[in-house]
Formats: sequence, structure tokens, C-alpha cells
Amino acid sequence: MSKMKKRLAVTLGLTLAASLALSACGTKETGDAKGSQPANKPVELIWYTIGTPQKDVDRVMAEVSKYTSEKIGVTVKMNMIDWGDYSQKMQVLTASGADMDIMFTSSWAFDYVQNARKGAFKPIDDLLPKYGQGIVKELDPVFLSGSKVDGHNYGVPANKELPAQDVWRFNKNLLDKYNLKTDNVNSLESLEPLLKTIKEKEPNVYPLAADKTFMPYVPYDYIIEKMPMAVKLDNPDYKVVNILDTPEMRQALKTMNSYYKAGYIPTEAATLGSLSDVQVTGKWFSDKATNQPLADILWSSSYGYPVVSKPASSPTVYNWSVMGSMQAISANSKNPEKAMEFLNLLNTDPVLRNMVDSGIEGVHYKKLDNNRMENLPDSKNYDMPTFSLGNVLITYLDKNDPADKWDQFKKFNAAGVPSPILGFNFDPTKVATEIAAVQNVKEEFWSSLMTGTVDPDKYIPLADQKFKAAGLDKIMAEVQSQLDAWRAANKK
Repeated sequence: MSKMKKRLAVTLGLTLAASLALSACGTKETGDAKGSQPANKPVELIWYTIGTPQKDVDRVMAEVSKYTSEKIGVTVKMNMIDWGDYSQKMQVLTASGADMDIMFTSSWAFDYVQNARKGAFKPIDDLLPKYGQGIVKELDPVFLSGSKVDGHNYGVPANKELPAQDVWRFNKNLLDKYNLKTDNVNSLESLEPLLKTIKEKEPNVYPLAADKTFMPYVPYDYIIEKMPMAVKLDNPDYKVVNILDTPEMRQALKTMNSYYKAGYIPTEAATLGSLSDVQVTGKWFSDKATNQPLADILWSSSYGYPVVSKPASSPTVYNWSVMGSMQAISANSKNPEKAMEFLNLLNTDPVLRNMVDSGIEGVHYKKLDNNRMENLPDSKNYDMPTFSLGNVLITYLDKNDPADKWDQFKKFNAAGVPSPILGFNFDPTKVATEIAAVQNVKEEFWSSLMTGTVDPDKYIPLADQKFKAAGLDKIMAEVQSQLDAWRAANKK
């Protein structure tokens, strides 16, 4: 995977399963008040990180350790856990009380909020100002305020894109072929003339490529991802509602059903696990994705043909976007000060950050100037997911990146509008049984409704009836109670 492709994971990472952990297996030294160690006895930090295990990990970590030993008195050994195995293996490791220092956690893999509440992570409220001053300086304050759990910080968010923004993507080859314009694309309904043309002209192309994960955009923030409880984004009254009963979602699902009937959406959309094969062949015209600065360039590079996009929503800062990539210090850590020192160095020192990310200069990559690089053939032996490792904004530019790339990220982050419930994390303990029952109902109806496969006028009442029987009203009442208490505590 090229440097350009792996950075696509910043956007696509929210659909993957993964993690990062760092555990100490060296003997703890007493050290001074700052947690420093004698130069001849560095602390060994064992780092578990996300991704397909790489051939040259030990070779790179040997070079990393030379650097970190001199800088802060630690050495690093990295173990990689493959994408699909990470969450489960980390649950086993933490449950067994294994010695660890740092572990990757997120909103989508090895759940950050859940594991913070279980006591898996050490609160870092005191460690950050003492040993993480550089992190605090680098991060937009919203990263730290938005990732608090019950008033405490338990993880260091990666400095990357802060908001999330839905976009409509288009296969530019097909736009150009039929001289189609996207100037008027500003809603789901506005796609219709373009989809109609493609359906008529290209019978072997999906006009609107949707799989079982597809959801139309509506201006609400979900209490639990892809569950029906939500709060309106604009003009918020902090009222928890069933998203299926909102006028915005009902309209969107009617439109999707009309598109499905017209043949614009794959017949098997509700059960499709992936559209990667379609993306490789270019047999699609439009779809919906999550944006980041320069995403069109990344998508085009990844697919091998031009892709362009138009906004489908405003940039919004959600809990899940703030918590999309984090590193937490284990509650069992014997060296929490050293762990924070290492995280601080990783997130502020370009030499260390790029060594961990891109490998050894002259072996895996070559520098083109002070902050620009290109991969060498041996980079295939060390290809890391950039987004999971820390501060993305101090990584080297690829040879094809624009010079103002990170300025564009900062501008994008500054444009993000916080969700009204940013920082609110629902505690499901009291309604765990009902949530499991609602989840079962959701599995029965959700994908079929969201992809337009079924008539919403018929199936929303059926779904609502089953949701009610499963206890959705009780869950929503508990959410509302907790949300009201959070509003009062935070003067919202």
C-alpha cells in the first residue's frame, strides 16, 4: 500500500476494527519526580498496534529505540495485531491483567468509552499537564474536551481531521463521458437526474452504490451509532427521538425506496458486505463517503481513476470523530509517567513520528526536502496505518501532496461545528437488556430501510412496533434523564 493509499485510512479507518497497545515488561526503576530513568537502564515499552503485521517492525523499532533511549530513557518493542482481531485480543489481554503501558482505543475498535468505564485505562488528567505539555499545545482543545468520559480524560486523541463531513462521491470518468454537472447536487433528491442518465446509458453500472452499511444523511447525532435514538443538530432542544419517526429520515427513506424501485441502487444492497470490487472496476457512478481535506486526491490515487465529491452535510464534530484514533495508558501500567513522556514525544517530535510511521530513511523511504518524502521499494516491508499512530499533522508530505496540505487540515478543523451533545456519553448499564433486544430488532429492519429495499410507509410502523416491544421507550427515557443531568452539569 502506497503512502497515499495508507493515508486514505484516515477517512476509511472508521469502518475497520483495530488497536494500539503499549506494555511495560522491563523492571520498574524509581527515578526522579519526572519519571526519568538512569541512562543505562531504559524502560522497555511493548507496543501493540493496529494493522497487518509488518516484516520490518523489529528492524524499525531497533532504530526507534536508539532514539527514544537517548531522548527519554525508553526502548520500544512493537507487536501488531491484525485489523479484525484487535478488539477481541485486547479484551482478553486487559481481562487477564497483562502488564501494559499504552494501547490504541477508539470509538470503533476496543471501545474507548466502554473500556474507560470498566477501569481499563488510567485517568491522565494529572499526567497531561506534567508530561504531556506538547500534546496539549498541539491539539485543538475540542479533542480533549470532547473525549472526556464522566469528566475525565483517559486517552490522547490523534491530531488529525476533527469534524466529520458526508460527501457525495462521483466517478469522474462517467461525469465527463456524459457531460454531467454536479453544480446542483445539494441533497439526496438532487441526485435523481444524474442517476436517471446513468441508469439509461450504463446498464452495467451502479448509479448509486450502496451496501448494507449505507445510511442517508439527516441532521441528527445518534446516541449509539446506527441505533434509532438521536438528537437534532440544528436548533437543538436536546430531545431524544426515534430517528425513524423524524420527518427528515422519513423523507430520505421514501427517496431511497423510489431510487431502489427505479433500479438506481443494487438489488442486493441490504446484504452487500462491501463494494470494493465495484470500486476497483469503476462500475459505479455515485456513492456516499466521509470526507477529509484532499480526499478526492486520495480516492483517485487509490482507485486509479479520478473521483470528485460534493458536500452532503456540514463539517460536524461528533464524539465518534473526536475519538476516532486514541492512545490510552493502561490502568496496570508500572510506568505511567514514561508512557506519557513517550506519547508526548511521539506527538511532537517529527523525527520519531516519521520513523514510526514510515520506517528507516534510506531503507523504506528517502527524503526529498525537509518535510517531503517518497517511498522506496522496501517500504512494502513496513507500511503502517498513519492515522492510528498519533499526530498526523507532523508527518512528512508525500512527493505529490500540495505544500499547504496541513494548513488545509487546520482550516477544515476550524470549520467544524460541535454537535450539541459532544462530550455526552450514555451509560447503558441500567438498560442493557433492552439495548440487546432493540439491537436484534434493528438487525431485522435497519439495512432494508436505509437502502430503500422496502417501503418505509409499510415497514417503519412494523419496526416501531417491534422496537417498542423490545423496550426502546425505556432506553430513550434513560438517555433523556442522563442527557438532562449532563446539560445541567455542563450548563448547556
